[in-house]
Amino acid sequence: MELRKYLLPGLISVTLLSGCSLFSGEEDVVKMAPLPKVENQFTPQTAWSTSVGDGVGDFYSNLHPAWQDGTVYAADRFGVVKALDASNGKEKWKVDLSEKTGFFSKNISALLSGGITATSDRIYIGSERGQVFALNNSDGSIAWQTKVAGEALSRPVVSDGLVLIHTSNGMLQGLDQSTGAIKWSVNLDMPALSLRGESAPTVAFGGAIVGGDNGRVSAVIMNQGQLIWQQRISQPSGATEIDRLSDVDTTPVVVNGVIYALAYNGNLTALELRSGQILWKREIGGVKDMVVDAGRIYLVDQDDRVIALNADGGVAIWRQSDLLHRNLTSPALFNGYLVVGDSEGYVHWINTLDGRFVAQQKLDSDGFQTDPVVAGDKLLIQAKGGEVYAITR
Repeated sequence: MELRKYLLPGLISVTLLSGCSLFSGEEDVVKMAPLPKVENQFTPQTAWSTSVGDGVGDFYSNLHPAWQDGTVYAADRFGVVKALDASNGKEKWKVDLSEKTGFFSKNISALLSGGITATSDRIYIGSERGQVFALNNSDGSIAWQTKVAGEALSRPVVSDGLVLIHTSNGMLQGLDQSTGAIKWSVNLDMPALSLRGESAPTVAFGGAIVGGDNGRVSAVIMNQGQLIWQQRISQPSGATEIDRLSDVDTTPVVVNGVIYALAYNGNLTALELRSGQILWKREIGGVKDMVVDAGRIYLVDQDDRVIALNADGGVAIWRQSDLLHRNLTSPALFNGYLVVGDSEGYVHWINTLDGRFVAQQKLDSDGFQTDPVVAGDKLLIQAKGGEVYAITR
């Protein structure tokens, strides 16, 4: 049974596919923090904005733009993929990956969800239908299309001639980058109940490091598809099944031989890369990807606190708690500031030294769900309704 997350204005609502109840008694109401009042120290500018299809609506999705060699690539859930000029947002090409049904019938949605990942000659994107597409950068034509073991909810990761896909049923698969042929599959195991979303792997020294829905971090040798170690960083506990969720849905970060991983209802943990041995852990849970830079970890916890910690020991440096339950995106580090979007369409700029707000802007009425992406001198962020914004400092 898999837990789907639908992000609604003001709260996170969880709906079970099987219809079984997780709650006893009345359901708690989570209140969104009011918009903090910010006196802007500078005014962020929108360099351009453009629509890419119909976005993702209220469905959980990891769709976000990618940037490569002066081109921005973006997609919507239905199947529209566009290449845009990064300088002005003008369309270079557009393709539609939805399934054609006939002259008079509406196409069947491709349910794009995992991606986009861009390389020098191709872009890669996955779908809830278990399809992974490789498109040629020049015109969007399909180089190959492969059916994988389950829903491809996280972004593809390209390294060492492989495209790595972590599917919703706990499989990590390595696809040949040139042909899409499946070279190997590793079963990472998963519990009966999990959050909707999967950890994208990170690669280091020929290994793929990935989080699992079972609360473990795993290391896999990429050229063989062989599991070399697993380490549990979150132990299920609590009175309800929701309390016992322990997914590691975030992308692990590797810096100087240390893996930093974050679990829902669990821990922020530092692991030794080669052995998986735990170096330290802190009782912080979350599902959003984090940033590690200049000896600091920046993350958004599961209650939407923005936290900065020392990477050597995990000591908290500051906490920003004025955005609680605003359904924040993962943070991005841009021009020396930490930037997060929220579900009401605001973008918040935070001083990395002390956690104070330095700027705030309202961009989109549909709100934001997925990561801001740094694209040279611009920051890209895609709204749930499909609008892509390029922001400058």
